[in-house]
Amino acid sequence: MTIQQMSDAELAGQPAAYWTGVAYEALIAFTRARQAEKGYTQPQFWLLRNLSANDISPDGEGMTLPELRGAMASYIRPEDDLAAEAAVLLERGWLTRDAESRLWLTEEGERARVDLKRNTPAILAALHEGIDEADYVTTLKVLQRLIHNAGGPVA
Repeated sequence: MTIQQMSDAELAGQPAAYWTGVAYEALIAFTRARQAEKGYTQPQFWLLRNLSANDISPDGEGMTLPELRGAMASYIRPEDDLAAEAAVLLERGWLTRDAESRLWLTEEGERARVDLKRNTPAILAALHEGIDEADYVTTLKVLQRLIHNAGGPVA
């Protein structure tokens, strides 16, 4: 792939919102394609992570689908169907559902989460190829400043 080079003056006049949108879509598509190659989806991985006391869940307690949607509100995509994704994980035995419709991570699901998480470094390495760490950090700092300047939340 050839990257078209613009002059610094041309780049300075480019709209950051456009380029961050293009980057977001490309990064999500790349990540999801790598995960699909391994037999799982990004929302399935998020479900496992949000139900694991060893990851995102603060207490390892079960959660309903609406609670999970709320927990994932900042990163779930409109097309993500958590009910369908959870059904796959229930069928695999990675989740169980109780009488109150709360989903719980099984021991097998925790082992799967740990195994799936091992794919993350390779995905990140592929995305970071050819990017100096200092440049990457600078880029994130600039993005955080743009978000701040726009009145948005900066984590």
